[in-house]
Amino acid sequence: MGLSVQHNHMSISDTLGLGFMTFAFFLGAGNLIFPPFAGMLAGQNMPLAMLGFLITAVGLPLVGLIAVAKAQGKVMAMLPVFAATALAVAIYIIIGPAFAAPRTGLVAYEIGAKPFIDNTTATIMFGSTELNLSQLLYTLGFFIVTMLLALFPGKLLDSVGKVLTPILLTLLVGLAISVMFLPAVDAGVPVAEYARHPLTKGVLEGYNTMDTLASLMFGMLIIDILRKKGVDAPAAQTKYLIRAALIAASGLAFVYVSLFFLGATAGDIAAGAKNGGEILTNYVTHEFGGLGTVLLSTVVTLACLTTAVGLVSACSEFFNELMPKLSYRFLVIFFSVICALVANVGLTQLISISIPVLMTVYPVAIALVAVTFLTGFFRNPQFSHRAALLVALFFGILDGMKVAAGGLVGENGQATNGLAQGFVDLVNGMAPALSKLPLYEEGMAWLMPTAIVIVLCLFVGKPQQATTV
Repeated sequence: MGLSVQHNHMSISDTLGLGFMTFAFFLGAGNLIFPPFAGMLAGQNMPLAMLGFLITAVGLPLVGLIAVAKAQGKVMAMLPVFAATALAVAIYIIIGPAFAAPRTGLVAYEIGAKPFIDNTTATIMFGSTELNLSQLLYTLGFFIVTMLLALFPGKLLDSVGKVLTPILLTLLVGLAISVMFLPAVDAGVPVAEYARHPLTKGVLEGYNTMDTLASLMFGMLIIDILRKKGVDAPAAQTKYLIRAALIAASGLAFVYVSLFFLGATAGDIAAGAKNGGEILTNYVTHEFGGLGTVLLSTVVTLACLTTAVGLVSACSEFFNELMPKLSYRFLVIFFSVICALVANVGLTQLISISIPVLMTVYPVAIALVAVTFLTGFFRNPQFSHRAALLVALFFGILDGMKVAAGGLVGENGQATNGLAQGFVDLVNGMAPALSKLPLYEEGMAWLMPTAIVIVLCLFVGKPQQATTV
């Protein structure tokens, strides 16, 4: 993207370009699968669930970008070196080989390949594990291409990205218009947590986009882009990053709202769907026929590929800087292999595995954003940052353990093995005491303790100049 900059000033068109680039950073094709599924499950409670989702999937990434701008990219400067490194490593692993990168391959398979495969149930045994054959072959091919593009980056990927974003946006606008004007059924009865706590369930569902975690990395990337283009004054960087963030947030909100309505009003089109990818594919096929399916499949596949290459490259560069003895090329190959292996867990299973991890890490990221905004108001900024993040991590672990234990219990009320049952029993034994915590049942036990610590830090503690570590 070419930016014409004079004396730390950017034109309106260049600012819009930066905003759309930021939007493209966040809108990985994987983000398209969560709103339709949440909308379907929320049914008549869709407005509250959607509001909760928008808070964590749009509001928090927006605030995260602004926090990075405010801190000039040094959001972890108040933490001990080992803690800052551990948090950065955790974020890169989550948005890289553990969850986000493998998910791109699975979304590409669900939307880009599965509609055109006659037999998607054939399996193959790998040791004692049964794997879906078509998914295995597709994800292997997908991450081989990802590896080659990450190893030999060139102008091809940039060119594809510049073409893809406008096409994807056009498709999404077309989807939004169809949702508003084409006949739809009434929203159904809300399911499970969407019936009891639709707002907080929507908030937690927004964790799955992982965009708040990504905003801490994207913010630094955008600041670096602005510096390279001549915007080197901190005030100007903050101004243009905030404008770009607002443009990106508006685009994300538009996409998510239309997809929530799509899922809630899809009716029989969504019947039996196990994830949002199936709902989206079924809807496009129903409303636009085979041509619409082909177009959606092509664009989503290429968008997933560019996202995967970006994630693998970013993780490889980060760990290469952290451990210079491991070459960038070795890390690209290593992460591509890991992604291919993890992808064969399956999309629905991968999402369910990621939830306990996100429940643990997300509170820390949110607390980091909050204390970054309030740094100038703390009596002792360094202590305040560390105390708030430590409390958020502690209670986030409790929330994560609760979700993990629930996922280990089968239909008979028992876990699959002795070790898992021991963990479930431990969590159940803690439940009577923990249930007294505000919002524990809703999965947000971290919120009140962390907020209390942050407020106390505004008034308590020996005044001290903020220092960097």
